[in-house]
Amino acid sequence: MRSVAVNHEMMIERLFPLLIAGDRGGVRSLFNEEQCASVAAEDLTKETYWPLLEMIQTMYRADQLTKLAYHYSTRLLRGLVDRAQLSYEIKKRRGRKMLMFSGPSEAEELAGQMMADLAEADGYEVYYGGGGIARDEIIAEVGSHRPDILMMFGSSAQDAPGIREVIDTVREIATCPNLQVVVGGGVFNRAEGLAAEIGADLWAKDPVSLLVRLAAEPERRATPEQRTVGKTSGQSAAA
Repeated sequence: MRSVAVNHEMMIERLFPLLIAGDRGGVRSLFNEEQCASVAAEDLTKETYWPLLEMIQTMYRADQLTKLAYHYSTRLLRGLVDRAQLSYEIKKRRGRKMLMFSGPSEAEELAGQMMADLAEADGYEVYYGGGGIARDEIIAEVGSHRPDILMMFGSSAQDAPGIREVIDTVREIATCPNLQVVVGGGVFNRAEGLAAEIGADLWAKDPVSLLVRLAAEPERRATPEQRTVGKTSGQSAAA
C-alpha cells in the first residue's frame, strides 16, 4: 500500500473519543476517508495505534477512564490492529524464530499482538502465546521449539517475578544455550532498570525501537556477571 503524509497526532485526537465511546460506525467512517485509507498499514500501527494504546493504558491506571470505556477502546482497537496486519509488507525472512508472551490483560495482550505482527512482517518466525500462560508451560515450549528469541512484551508489575523465574530456569536448563531473552513495553517502560535487573539480554520501550535493536544486536547477551548482579539486586528489592 502506498504511504501518504498524514498527521498522526490529529488522527489520534479524532480516533480516541470514538474508541472510548465504543462508536464502531464512527471508527469505520474515519477509516473510509480517502487519506486514511491510503496510509501504510505499518505506519498506522506504529504511529497511531501504539500511542493510542499507551494513552488508554495510562489513563485507565490513573482512574481517568471507566472500565467500560477501557473495554470499548481496547476491543475496537484490536479490530483495527487485526485489519492493519493483513496489509503489512512482508520482508525477507531472517532465519530467526521468536517465541513470545505478554501480560494477561486485554491491553497487554494487544500490545503483544502489535509487537508480534510487526516482528513477523519484519522477517521473524513468530509464535505468540499471549498472556496467562503458566511458567512451566513457557519453559517446556522453549525446550520444544528451541527459539532464537524468547520475548516477554507488555507485561504488568505482577508478572516480573515470574518472568525472572522463567529467565533463570531456561538458562539453568540450557536447552537453548544461544537463546536471546528480550523484554519490552508494559512495566519495563515504567520501571527503569528492571529489564537489566531480571537478566534480559535486550529491551526497548516500543515495538519500533525493539525491532531496530533486534536487527542491530542479534548477538547481544547479558554477561554472567550482569546476570548475577541483577539477580542479587532483585532479591534485595523483593526483601
